[in-house]
Amino acid sequence: MSNVKLSVLAETLKGSEIVRLGGIIKEKIKQGEKIYNYTIGDFNSAIFPIPLELEEEIINAYKEKATTYPPADGLLALRESVSAFIKKREGLDYSANEILIAAGGRPLIYALYCAIVDKGDKVIYPAPSWNNNHYVHFTQGEHIMLEAKKENNFMLTASQIKEHIKGAALLSLCSPLNPTGTTFSKEELTAICDLVIEENNSRAEGEKKLYLMYDQIYWTLTFGDTVHYNPVTLRPQMKDYTIFIDGISKSFAATGVRVGWALGPEAVLKKMTAINSHVGAWAPMAEQKAVSKFLLRTQVIDKYFANFKWEVNERLQKIFSGLKQMKKEGFNIDAIAPEAAIYLTIQIDYAGKKTAQGKLLATQADVTSYILDEAKLAIVPFYAFGASRESNWYRLSVGTCKKEEIDEMLGALKSALKKVV
Repeated sequence: MSNVKLSVLAETLKGSEIVRLGGIIKEKIKQGEKIYNYTIGDFNSAIFPIPLELEEEIINAYKEKATTYPPADGLLALRESVSAFIKKREGLDYSANEILIAAGGRPLIYALYCAIVDKGDKVIYPAPSWNNNHYVHFTQGEHIMLEAKKENNFMLTASQIKEHIKGAALLSLCSPLNPTGTTFSKEELTAICDLVIEENNSRAEGEKKLYLMYDQIYWTLTFGDTVHYNPVTLRPQMKDYTIFIDGISKSFAATGVRVGWALGPEAVLKKMTAINSHVGAWAPMAEQKAVSKFLLRTQVIDKYFANFKWEVNERLQKIFSGLKQMKKEGFNIDAIAPEAAIYLTIQIDYAGKKTAQGKLLATQADVTSYILDEAKLAIVPFYAFGASRESNWYRLSVGTCKKEEIDEMLGALKSALKKVV
């Protein structure tokens, strides 16, 4: 069956590098190996369960037989709850008609791309970033992939975007960023907004506008002095051009509950609703009913956030400190101070060196394999997020991390790197 001819899309779509790596890890675990698996942007629900009150609301909704189709744009009660939630916590003012509910963020992103991007349209997005390259491929847009730099914490700058913005259809940004766990500064995001406004003001009446997709699915998970900024608060005029992607997946460790929302211009959301209705990408009725009630429980949510963020940040900080100590000891590794999300950006610079057995680590892929085989540490290289295959930076996720294993993991990594010369 290997010679079966399918669509050009199917034949040319690249598989997920993270899924491929996951297959390797599962096979190693099956063979009895202990793997420190820091690859997936998900949670171990035994370590990070969803809020008990949300769980109870979901169970109650099923007991009340809430098992039919929901409205295509989402339950009105849920859209109203989302409106109140974001107004209180982020100061964003969106009515129910400017909110679309779907089964998590992914179908919303897909619908947004389909609603805006025509074949050949320019789509600007950063590398590293999650899945934008695949969504551009889906819609046959023109890839304007801009590689972000370490000196900017791997966040795109206005100066990088400026030379490509003329005639673009979509600018896809994410903050806090998957895979880096870093965020836009107020100054940089403001400058980007000004570029979008200037470009749209230059377009003729009736001409397609440049839209900004602003994925903020991790915005509640900021640590220390980090502040999450959004385009519409910084520049209110951006409300005409911005579509937010958001939801409960990461805020409440509820990736499998599948309730996400988009905020944006009503005309754009109506088209996204039509697309999602054909795909059937609705959040389940019971979960929608449950979330509509849960989002209004302010004190419960405040308590959950305080504990959840503390647990995530403790893991990130402990690993970060351990890696920085190894750097002081002379190891060719580095890390960027964690700002948000569940990710740590780390560098392992050993390409071109040899193992104790005399094997040359000729490429970064060889380094990745060595770390997995020798240290039993599984992390995701930035090339899985569109960066160069020569990049020696990685995403480390703590969503399944057990605190008691951190020192053990760091020790295994140190032992493995001592054998490389």
